[in-house]
Amino acid sequence: MNNGDIDAYTWVNRVIGEQMKRRTRRKLWLHAGLFILTVLSTFFVGLGDGVTGALWYSGGIMTILLTHEMGHFLMARKHGIPASLPYFIPVPLPPFGTMGAVIKMEGRVPDRRALFDVGTAGPLAGLAMIIPAVYVGLRLSSIHQTADLAGTTLPLGDSLLFKLIARAALGPLPQGHDIFLHPLAFAGWVGLLVTAINLIPVGQLDGGHVVYALFGKRSRWVAGVFYAAFFTIFLFFYVGWILPVILLLVIRRHPPTVNDALPLDGLRKVLGWAVMAIFILSFTPVPFGVTDGLVPLIVNILNAG
Repeated sequence: MNNGDIDAYTWVNRVIGEQMKRRTRRKLWLHAGLFILTVLSTFFVGLGDGVTGALWYSGGIMTILLTHEMGHFLMARKHGIPASLPYFIPVPLPPFGTMGAVIKMEGRVPDRRALFDVGTAGPLAGLAMIIPAVYVGLRLSSIHQTADLAGTTLPLGDSLLFKLIARAALGPLPQGHDIFLHPLAFAGWVGLLVTAINLIPVGQLDGGHVVYALFGKRSRWVAGVFYAAFFTIFLFFYVGWILPVILLLVIRRHPPTVNDALPLDGLRKVLGWAVMAIFILSFTPVPFGVTDGLVPLIVNILNAG
């Protein structure tokens, strides 16, 4: 990459950035409207725990999502990458009330260091909100006999990180007992799930940005291994992953940066591996209850017929 390429990249991104700023100012009503609608949809979903519970859940999950997206937004702006304000996605249906939020980046990423910074800023910022939300929420939660909760609640799978925080907050549970989550703890649980999905190291997800920053074009082999593992979980353990499986198949390829030759420094490499460890600790293979993968479901249907 020569100086002419750098100057051209800088000029193009500056032009795109000015255009995006003008569009963002014109669309402030859209960003604000989607934010308000998502507050309302998460509040509506949380009403099963009463008005106070709805406020806890909506406030918790919106804080987590906003912090995550603003981490991306501010880091993109720091590196001169044109980025929009977050677009929140309201879904007034249980169990979440939202499909999260996204920001739109245009132009090209200058190098793998900038890509790494943008990719990690969101999950790490979100995690700074998630961990205290889970801990405080668990302290506000109640412990019941498992038999008393059967049929009255939606069973949730636990990631390793959630289990570690639960152990720190509540200590070991008595035999035959389980936790009835406070709405704030549920918001933290949802935040961990969203973070783990974003950190799947495939394509243009946050995790895909991280592995591309770490390995460059060789990252397609890493992404292939993780996609194969995720697809295996979908096939044999949890059919509910069908939508992410399809979407990840579409966005599996990661575009190059302007200067792929610039490697990560040592600190970023260490942080990159730490982020991958966070993905493993926060991922829940079977998030909701006990279910089957696609293959066992097909076998059961054929046997029933």
